[in-house]
Amino acid sequence: MSEIKNIAVLTSGGDAPGMNAAIRAVVRAGIYYDLTVTGVLRGYEGLISGDFIDMDRKSVANIIQRGGTILKTARSDQFRTTEGRKIAYEQLKNKGIDALIVIGGDGTFTGANLFSKEFDFPVVGLPGTIDNDLAGTDFTIGYDTAINTVVNAIDQIRDTAESHDRLFIVEVMGRDSGLIALRSGIGVGAEAIMVPEANMGVAGLVKRLEYGRKDKASKIIIVAEGDEVGGAFNVGEVLKDKFPHYDIRVSVLGHIQRGGKPSCMDRVLASRFGVSAVEALLNGHSGEMVGQINGEIAYTPFDHAIKHLDAEEGTQAWLKLIEILSL
Repeated sequence: MSEIKNIAVLTSGGDAPGMNAAIRAVVRAGIYYDLTVTGVLRGYEGLISGDFIDMDRKSVANIIQRGGTILKTARSDQFRTTEGRKIAYEQLKNKGIDALIVIGGDGTFTGANLFSKEFDFPVVGLPGTIDNDLAGTDFTIGYDTAINTVVNAIDQIRDTAESHDRLFIVEVMGRDSGLIALRSGIGVGAEAIMVPEANMGVAGLVKRLEYGRKDKASKIIIVAEGDEVGGAFNVGEVLKDKFPHYDIRVSVLGHIQRGGKPSCMDRVLASRFGVSAVEALLNGHSGEMVGQINGEIAYTPFDHAIKHLDAEEGTQAWLKLIEILSL
């Protein structure tokens, strides 16, 4: 029989659409299993300062459709230190909290992993990041919404690009991972995609444009912000010199990719993950991330989940698909 009676939940790092649905699921699953649920405001910073709120059914009513996170989020330099994590542990014990659920990405799980090991404290993670760059799950909370936001934005850019025979270079989020660029690029019929995992470089991009159709009314190039060329504006400057006949424009989508109402997929995924996280703690899991692989719930140790996917081979397959479809 589990000794867990009081669980805490927090969101950390960059926000992702669907985090509120996950919070809602954690709270209601906790109540279902006769647990007390405590919310932690502002992530690990709130954990250190003891910024706790009691949560019940009403506190998570009417939030499943909202973007962002009602618990707020913040990055915490203090939690990176042993002293900071010790303060956080003492705050949890003083509040009578027996276990912790963290919702976030790579940095969130790195901190959770250290904390769980140092204090032998039960911690389970939910993958909440628009980048979809964690091992141990097919999709992360927020990814589906983010790529649909990108697709909708680029569809509108394509309309004006075709009206003026323009070449648009669109920068999307992805400092370390190009998965947003890859999937959205296929979805919008981009001519080329530049991502950190594959070194296309300026020479490769120029070759692609020279080889492509000359009679096409518009062209879309998607650049992940972490690409080695250094972003869409740098790409645009290079192409202006190489192709002076193009009317080249640059659009940086920025943080609109983080916001907005979560898609149905993200709401369902987050809800399933939230309930599974509570059940995982009650069944003795700790130091693991809840994920979904081939439609089934899976548990991955933080040590493995935070190692970015070796996506080079998979990326090349996506890029070849784009090359074929852009003819």
